[in-house]
Amino acid sequence: MFKHEKQLFHPVEVEKPNPQYAALMQEQLGGANGELKAALQYMSQSFRIKDPDIKDLFLDIAAEELGHMEMVAETINLLNGHDVDAKTVPAGEIETHVLLGLNPGLINASGYSWTGDYVSVTGDLCADLLSNIASEQRAKVVYEYLYRQIDDKKVKGTIDFLLNREEAHNALFREAFNKVQKTGSNRDFGTTKAAKMYFSMSEPSPSDNSFSHTDVTPPSFS
Repeated sequence: MFKHEKQLFHPVEVEKPNPQYAALMQEQLGGANGELKAALQYMSQSFRIKDPDIKDLFLDIAAEELGHMEMVAETINLLNGHDVDAKTVPAGEIETHVLLGLNPGLINASGYSWTGDYVSVTGDLCADLLSNIASEQRAKVVYEYLYRQIDDKKVKGTIDFLLNREEAHNALFREAFNKVQKTGSNRDFGTTKAAKMYFSMSEPSPSDNSFSHTDVTPPSFS
């Protein structure tokens, strides 16, 4: 069961409308590394998790990602600041002008629809956690790109908050992986000598290549 509280997870403001940038922000609403993808991926993965602490972790982060989605949508609304008029967005995503009446939609910055294919679920906790760590890292990269392309200090404040929350999620997923890293696919496969060997296929290879040693041991996440 979910409960909607009528307040944003973090305050959202803009200094002035910027419709072109609103189109860029659509990427974190309906894009492959956006907030909806994260929320549904973590929620979907949680359905078969047996560990109660990790199950709650997945659901708690999924719920927060829905809150982030609401923040991104409100930012897009404030940045648009105009009625339906395609001339205000000379390039980029204009689908919202002809399909959605400027409602922030489940499309990316190029107008392509969100798809369930963005969501990765394997049923193996190690694999899903590694996928989530990578998802949070990619989301951080998108927010970093967005941060660099806007001068609006209030928008940058929102992005900075979201970017740092992605880092918090990344750290939590890494901590969870440390707890289960010898289970599932990490227990059943990758246990023979071949799993610990590095083959140098690059010639000439640097004499100080840090990877070219005989015993490959994956480190724990710190």
